[in-house]
Amino acid sequence: MGLLALLKKFRSSQEKELRILLLGLDNAGKTTLLKKLASEDVTHITPTQGFNIKSVQAEGYKLNVWDIGGQRKIRPYWRNYFENTDVLIYVIDSADLRRLDETAQELSELLTEEKLSGVPLLIYANKQDLEYAASASNIAEDLSLHTIKDRAWQIQPCSATSGEGVKDGMEWVCTNITPKRN
Repeated sequence: MGLLALLKKFRSSQEKELRILLLGLDNAGKTTLLKKLASEDVTHITPTQGFNIKSVQAEGYKLNVWDIGGQRKIRPYWRNYFENTDVLIYVIDSADLRRLDETAQELSELLTEEKLSGVPLLIYANKQDLEYAASASNIAEDLSLHTIKDRAWQIQPCSATSGEGVKDGMEWVCTNITPKRN
C-alpha cells in the first residue's frame, strides 16, 4: 500500500498542505524511503547532494516531503528548511552503530531548534533487514528518546528497501500531525 492510500485517511473540504522534513546522516536511507513512499523504483539510489522534493495530491491534501542530504558538509544548511515544518522524520541506519553517537548529536541539535519546537518526530530505525541492525528499542534507549517531553514522537523499525514498517510509521504521522497552515 502506497502513500496515497494512507493519505486517504485525511478528509477535508479545503486543500491543506503538509510539509514533512526528512533528515538523517548520509547513507541512512532517506532517499530510498522517499522513493518507497512515492511508490517509485528503489533499486538505483545515488547519494543526495542537495535535496529531493516529492509532492503528492490526495483527498484535498498536498504532502510535500523534503529529503535533505545528510553529508557533514550539507548539515549546516538543514536549518534553511525548518520553516513551517509539520512533521520531522529522522532516519537512522540501524546497522551503523559506529555512527550512533554522531546521529544522536545531530538529532539532539535538531530538537533544540526553535523553528522545530513542538513538531512531531518520527524516527525510522532503518535497515532492520540487515543482520547486525540494532533493534528500535535499543536505539531509543541509546538516544535517550524517553527524555523528549516537548513533542509527540515515535520510533519505527523499518526497511526502506522492502517497505516493511514504512506504512506503520506513516500511519503514526497521519494520526499525530496537525497542519499549521490551511
